[in-house]
Amino acid sequence: MDTTIPTPIPDRIPCPPISGAGDAFASSFSTSYAGVVAFLAVADEGSFSRAGDRLGIGRSAVSRNVRKLESQLDARLFHRTTRSTSLTHEGELFYENCQPGMERIVRALEDMRELRNGPPRGHLRIHSTPGFGRKVIAPLLQGFHAQYPNITLELLLDGHPADFTADRIDVSFRDGRMEDGEIVARQLIPMRMIVCASPAYAEAYGLPRHVDDLAGHRCINFRAASGRVRQWEFKVDGLARKRQPPALHTFNDMDLILQAVLQGQGIAQLPAYLVCDPIRGRQLVACLAQYAPDDSGHYLCYLSRKHLPVRIRVFIDYVTERMRASVCRCLSVPVRNQARGGRIQ
Repeated sequence: MDTTIPTPIPDRIPCPPISGAGDAFASSFSTSYAGVVAFLAVADEGSFSRAGDRLGIGRSAVSRNVRKLESQLDARLFHRTTRSTSLTHEGELFYENCQPGMERIVRALEDMRELRNGPPRGHLRIHSTPGFGRKVIAPLLQGFHAQYPNITLELLLDGHPADFTADRIDVSFRDGRMEDGEIVARQLIPMRMIVCASPAYAEAYGLPRHVDDLAGHRCINFRAASGRVRQWEFKVDGLARKRQPPALHTFNDMDLILQAVLQGQGIAQLPAYLVCDPIRGRQLVACLAQYAPDDSGHYLCYLSRKHLPVRIRVFIDYVTERMRASVCRCLSVPVRNQARGGRIQ
């Protein structure tokens, strides 16, 4: 049975003697890989010259690697004559033991090449903050799977930053400014924060006209995964300002805050991806637009640009294209003040 051998093969690989080694794995590795490959090629081809042609190295290099292997194993593997080359009994036993392992190595290398350059397939583990994952990422997965049916998907919703290594995360979506230099972070869309309330709340309590007015309103705050209550961010007279108004309610889930605001329980500062549809549908009204903070961005994150598997590359391209198209509609929602004198116009 012909075995495809990876090339090129180094002429010599420094290897310490295996006798006396205390670690079985280390002692196995010390046996020259080049020698094993050369041995298998000679056994398959029945000739040192043909084995050299197959491996892309000279006959003398094949011979040296086989001799070195024989010395390490303290066994003669071939009967050599001027007319023929054949396996000894020890060589036959060694060939029978080595060939299945080499076939598995070759198959593993081919699988890696297919994952890198072949049709997209495999498992994709995606991490996102809960609100963004439910509203933006989850609706994209069905279309992605229809286009790439050989990629299985796993979406993990968690407010904590992803641990790419420990949690085996392929792609993570994060809100806000990025400070981790070891992670590739691609800004997908702006993270636009909007202060809003329901029409019923605005009718009953009015809307704030300045950030200082929030102290007199029924505010609903968000508690982040870190345990801290997130401050409301604004830009006043060109400078960034933060406020933490007294809260009527505090939730650790953006969707719960949105539901409370829709029900008229209070006022909150929420990301645009959650409130653009309710604002467009007149279920919510926006305020304090003149004090809106700078956009901080939603980011798509992964560990490295090098050796990026094709399943990750096609996912990044897919969500980037569709997310940027959908956000244009969301960002077109006017965020001007929709009330004057504390009442809806």
